[in-house]
Amino acid sequence: MQRLLLDLAERSAWTGAEAALGLAAVELAELPVWWAAPIALIAASAKSWVAGRLVGRPGTASTLPAAKDPATPPASSGLGA
Repeated sequence: MQRLLLDLAERSAWTGAEAALGLAAVELAELPVWWAAPIALIAASAKSWVAGRLVGRPGTASTLPAAKDPATPPASSGLGA
């Protein structure tokens, strides 16, 4: 359950940061506010690309370490299977 809550917090924080970045960019560039959505999507794609290759668990967009990422399968107990 703790890993799920950590994942939820990570996703919420990144979504908020990407939205804020989009709004800040349109304000600084004096563009119409509707440009914030495409800018936020570009930021999300860039974060996913970087996280999946450099910092997170390969093949996911998570920036959590593999031990805390809910997408990581549980370790085998070694009892059969």
